[in-house]
Amino acid sequence: MKTRILCIAGLLVFGCGGLRAKKPQSLDARIGVCSDVRNAQRLKAAGADCLEAGVSAFLVPDKPEEAFDKNLALLRESGSEIVSCNGFLPASMIVVGPSTDHEKILKWAETTFRRAERAGIRYIVFGSGKSRKVPDGFSRETAEEQFVRLCKRLGPVAARYRVTVVIEPLNSRETNLINSVSEGASIVERVNHKNIRLLCDLFHMTADGEPPQAIVDAGKHIRHCHIAEAAERTAPGTDGDDFRPYLRALKKIGYKGCVSIECMWKDFGAQLPTAVAELRKQMNDL
Repeated sequence: MKTRILCIAGLLVFGCGGLRAKKPQSLDARIGVCSDVRNAQRLKAAGADCLEAGVSAFLVPDKPEEAFDKNLALLRESGSEIVSCNGFLPASMIVVGPSTDHEKILKWAETTFRRAERAGIRYIVFGSGKSRKVPDGFSRETAEEQFVRLCKRLGPVAARYRVTVVIEPLNSRETNLINSVSEGASIVERVNHKNIRLLCDLFHMTADGEPPQAIVDAGKHIRHCHIAEAAERTAPGTDGDDFRPYLRALKKIGYKGCVSIECMWKDFGAQLPTAVAELRKQMNDL
């Protein structure tokens, strides 16, 4: 009798054909969209989980506190969350080369991080390709040292306001310093501060042919992710790009952060729901 009960239980668990096939496991990450805070309700309606804003547009470090207060009021009224802000530095703030002003950058960072904390923003994206471009004839080794030195000073400021700076590798057409996730990981390790981490951007990775394995290799440093289709930086679902190999890499490292759509929109209102739905579909079927 006992044997029969065990057999029946086995059939219920495994099915008549033996071990039941496992369902695909999803990437347990949130979907964000890079946009203006005024679009927060549209993003919600399209199924996005959160918003990624711009430093200059939302945190307005070059403007009085009253200007930021207005933006903060809009955010709170929307009931949405801004998980990160991109576009850390304007092109006029030069990070590397013969004419840098790191003190000016640190003052900008102080205001940026302080306001980010007030808004509950966790990540500041350090892309800023023009700011970090190595001038012709200037030593790349020296430029890297300058970049690392600045990040070593940014880390404690970011920690004070409980934000994390994520360095964004950009493709070689946009800048000439930190063009791959592997290079970014090396810089993060040289900085060696818990508030200076790494972003992986699937558009930039595919533009320069960087494989998904780079995400796995740098996994312990990655805290944020951007996504767009390869050919024309279009929204997911436009040209039919398959992001699954890269999403699987994120899943492999146990990534649970945000994947933000950062793209060129042809028709924001029409494309937004499709883009979010397509990304979620690919994340749910790995």
